Amino acid sequence: QVQLVESGGGLVQAGGSLRLSCAASGSIFSINTMGWYRQAPGNQRELVAVITSGGSTNYADSVKGRFTISRDNAKNTVHLQMNSLKPEDTAVYYCNAFLRTANPGPWRSYWGQGTQVTVSS
Repeated sequence: QVQLVESGGGLVQAGGSLRLSCAASGSIFSINTMGWYRQAPGNQRELVAVITSGGSTNYADSVKGRFTISRDNAKNTVHLQMNSLKPEDTAVYYCNAFLRTANPGPWRSYWGQGTQVTVSS
């Protein structure tokens, strides 16, 4: 069993900051990418940021320069520092990990339960 548990969401005023964290636990052999996605009401889930085990990152254009993703491979955790938040950043944020539980074994995508981020104007 693999679990991804997010924390750090909440309500913040525009221009403020929040830090999201996600910890993966359970029967994990290795993790490839970890990342954050978000889904606003009426919208599809979209990529926010991802980071590989080697530290390479990719960001959505809408968050570049404001959000920073980081990762601790030893602890199987990923963080998202969100600065200069805007009302359009309001969404449920989901943690994702692409991992395998055994070697050899299939790579699979796992999701957290989501954490609400609300930015007031």
